[in-house]
Amino acid sequence: MNIDISERAFEQAIEETLQERGYRRVLSEAYDRSLCLIPDEVVSFLQATQIREWNRLKEHYGDRVRGNFLRRLASEIERRGVLDVLRKGVKDRGCKFRLAYFRPSSRLNEEMQRLYEANHFSVVRQLRYEEKGARSLDLALFLNGVPVFTAELKNPLTGQDVQDAVRQYKTNRDPRHPLLTYRHCLAHFAVDPNFVYVTTHLKGTDTRFLPFNRGYEDGAGNPPMSPTQTGYSTSYLWEETWGRDSVLELVNRFVHEVREETESGRKTGQRFLIFPRYHQLDCVRRLVADAMDKGTGHRYLIQHSAGSGKTYTIAWLAHRLSTLHDTDDRRVFDSIVVITDRKALDHQLQTTMLHFEQTPGVVENIDQTSRQLKEALELGKTIIVTTLQKFPVIAREVRELPGRRFALIVDEAHSSQSGESAKGLKTVLAAPSLEDAADEETGAATLEEELERIVLEEMEKRGQLPNVSTFAFTATPKSKTLELFGTKRPDGKFAPYHRYSMRQAIEEGFILDVLVNYTTYQSYWRLIKKIETDPHYEKSKANYLLKRFVDLHPHAIDKKAQIMVGHFREMVMERINGKAKAMIVTRSRLHAVRYKIALDKQLAELKNPFRTLVAFSGTVEDGGRSYTESGMNGLSEAQTAKTFERSEYRFLIVANKFQTGFDQPLLHTMYVDKKLEGVNAVQTLSRLNRVYPGKEDTMVLDFENESYIIKEGFDPYYRTTILSEETDPNLLYEIQNRLEAYPIFGQDDLNHFARIFYFSDATQDQIYSVLRPVAERYSSLHQDEQNDFRKELTDYVRLYVFLSQVISFADPDLDIMYQFCRHLRRLLPSNEDMLPLEVQQNIDMESFRLQQTGSGKIELDRGVNEIDPIHTKSGHETLEEMEALSRIIADLNERFGIDLGPEHQVTLEQMMERLEEDRSLEHAVRVNTLENIRLTFNYKVEEIIQEIVDSNFDLYKRITDDPAFGQMFKELLFDLYIKSNQTAIARIDL
Repeated sequence: MNIDISERAFEQAIEETLQERGYRRVLSEAYDRSLCLIPDEVVSFLQATQIREWNRLKEHYGDRVRGNFLRRLASEIERRGVLDVLRKGVKDRGCKFRLAYFRPSSRLNEEMQRLYEANHFSVVRQLRYEEKGARSLDLALFLNGVPVFTAELKNPLTGQDVQDAVRQYKTNRDPRHPLLTYRHCLAHFAVDPNFVYVTTHLKGTDTRFLPFNRGYEDGAGNPPMSPTQTGYSTSYLWEETWGRDSVLELVNRFVHEVREETESGRKTGQRFLIFPRYHQLDCVRRLVADAMDKGTGHRYLIQHSAGSGKTYTIAWLAHRLSTLHDTDDRRVFDSIVVITDRKALDHQLQTTMLHFEQTPGVVENIDQTSRQLKEALELGKTIIVTTLQKFPVIAREVRELPGRRFALIVDEAHSSQSGESAKGLKTVLAAPSLEDAADEETGAATLEEELERIVLEEMEKRGQLPNVSTFAFTATPKSKTLELFGTKRPDGKFAPYHRYSMRQAIEEGFILDVLVNYTTYQSYWRLIKKIETDPHYEKSKANYLLKRFVDLHPHAIDKKAQIMVGHFREMVMERINGKAKAMIVTRSRLHAVRYKIALDKQLAELKNPFRTLVAFSGTVEDGGRSYTESGMNGLSEAQTAKTFERSEYRFLIVANKFQTGFDQPLLHTMYVDKKLEGVNAVQTLSRLNRVYPGKEDTMVLDFENESYIIKEGFDPYYRTTILSEETDPNLLYEIQNRLEAYPIFGQDDLNHFARIFYFSDATQDQIYSVLRPVAERYSSLHQDEQNDFRKELTDYVRLYVFLSQVISFADPDLDIMYQFCRHLRRLLPSNEDMLPLEVQQNIDMESFRLQQTGSGKIELDRGVNEIDPIHTKSGHETLEEMEALSRIIADLNERFGIDLGPEHQVTLEQMMERLEEDRSLEHAVRVNTLENIRLTFNYKVEEIIQEIVDSNFDLYKRITDDPAFGQMFKELLFDLYIKSNQTAIARIDL
């Protein structure tokens, strides 16, 4: 007996499961294609639940009652949308009809419970929906005869997968057809046994399908079924989500139509239906079920990454908790208090809460006085939205109202964009000095840390109140947050109640991976002892002061600024369709001031139209002058964020302000000149992760941190590999050779492709004519060979895309090969175990560290990461080690570069002068690639080394006798020479 592996068998299995869960099977012939309804289902539901009203309508219409009402219903769905009709019903000739009955908040009303059970659910396979055509939808679900969901099903065993279902909706389903128009159905699903995608608005090829998957190992997708299990990885869709109770709850509580608004609150006129992603639905339902079962007095930690749609999750949770009753039909919470961090209520959260409000007056926004908040709590307002600054008032009031029960939903704290909120959390005693302005790297806590401290202190001080349950949302919980709000496991450790990881958000395409293109830039510097005496200092302080001297030196600032501007012009400014912006993260306000001056000077010298903005608090004194943010920018601090939106402003230089909590999707690149550790590293770098049309990647150039430090910061929240070893560009040639070894394409194919692709008058059909024969040769290979070839093809594309962001290629054949491979890959059939195309495109690059002095593969742990608990300081402190200044200098030189004394420094300067004066070397720089420049330079530097025999025999002998030292010395000379001639080299690369 042969197993049926057809798509029809997959479709039948879903239908049978739905029937077991109360759906009726209805044939396509029962569907009215002009009305987009199942007439018999509509009428039978109304007669079973509202017979009196139906008879009243019949008195008006007589025998025409059925047809007239169905046409009235169809017109109302077309005008108002199916969601509004199902929620609010339809009026006809003074008769009002409900089109659905939702679960009552309590079971005390037996009649409402009976009506709820009377809802009709229907499933139609192969629904022929066109009035004149023959096209059909694989599956359609109806509630009381009204369409709610459609689905296209695919089975990889027959050669098609979920991406084919997505393409079918985009290219084969006319979105102008009544059933498929916006609001006529709640959602359309693309489904195969492994993946589910969903959309609420079909717009042809512009349709955006979102993943509706459970996640697997903190990443995208779904857990595979084990050999002992039956069913499919996506069975949760029809077993849970499409279940009767679930669909009615989705219609009543979760699906919402929202009008798009600008930041200022002005409505744009655009509407869109919101359908929850799986993790949002799962999170809210689990929290609600637990609260219903256990009542008040519990704490829940929800660790949801950026890109999780946290605002919607909070709004859904608040509204669900506001009507929650326990098993004894008693209301669980009298008031729901939603606490956000902004001094002025977060506009998005405020608007979303009101959008989800179905009964006017349920939501009360408190952004004024504490008295207003106190009154709202005492009066038992249903949902109260307020700010985190008022948390002490909330904690005190809920304690003094033991007869009332509260749910506190605490939104993750973010730093204020303006920095003004921080002023209310601490007292400024005096104007900061120059040293204060430069010593802020490990200085005062950020606003986020201050706000989190307030919450934690209040919660610890007052303890767990039996009349209060707390739901805390955060993307990056610290150890104390986990201990206070987390769920204690049997092994004594604390874990979040619910999690949506950064890895899953990245793989599902909701945020970008900020660590894909992460480059560390090691700066070398030398200190020379210039004093006769050898004084003694505290070693740690001297180390810090000497390094600070170097970092603040105008030469160091200028050099780094030069690198930033050059990198931005060459690698960044054309990205995001020419709109890309960069943030420079500095270690102090004084650094920010000096970077602003240096960048403005260099941009002016280059006659570059780009402009800079700086963001820091207070006043900085430097060189006898006073600097403020508003004074340097020429506008008020309140306008900084808005002004940065303008196209000419490309650089934002920050010192703490805007480092967290700043949302600017055009930020593409970050230049880091500040130590970043732990949560602060995650929150700072996450400024780049926002998705935007045309934004395919991000870049980080880090002057300060080693990659392992960044790894340690991201490990607890990311849980996947982020950085790979240093990449050799010559690997492209190796992959190219391996690809050409397959009997699939040759040089003639590449030449033919190039002659077509690189000419503006080329047409799409010409590209197909070149690639189609190549794809046919691929299809003739054995499956294993196909897999290997496709892997090599993907590796080449990924490697080229990544390397092109940090170096410029002089070999045009590499680009031809890249374009050829990129287009060919799209024509090759994918394997069933590959991630969907939309996911591949979001994780399409390797990672890289540009550092000549070493490399290593850096991976984040895939398993569960743990944060160490907070430890107190020991009872005594170690005495500072006292050492000679010369020894400290030696230690620093050993750590950061070559140990050159004063006599060697003089020789080095003389050698550089000779190299700079060499006209033949200068000519080589202007006409050659970097590789050819290196050949000429090596020849010249060998000549100059021979010339120092008499002037510095010690250095000459050290260079010639110690190959390692000699090579390092030549590398240093070449690095210095290249930096001094960077402008000429940049022109060649461009």
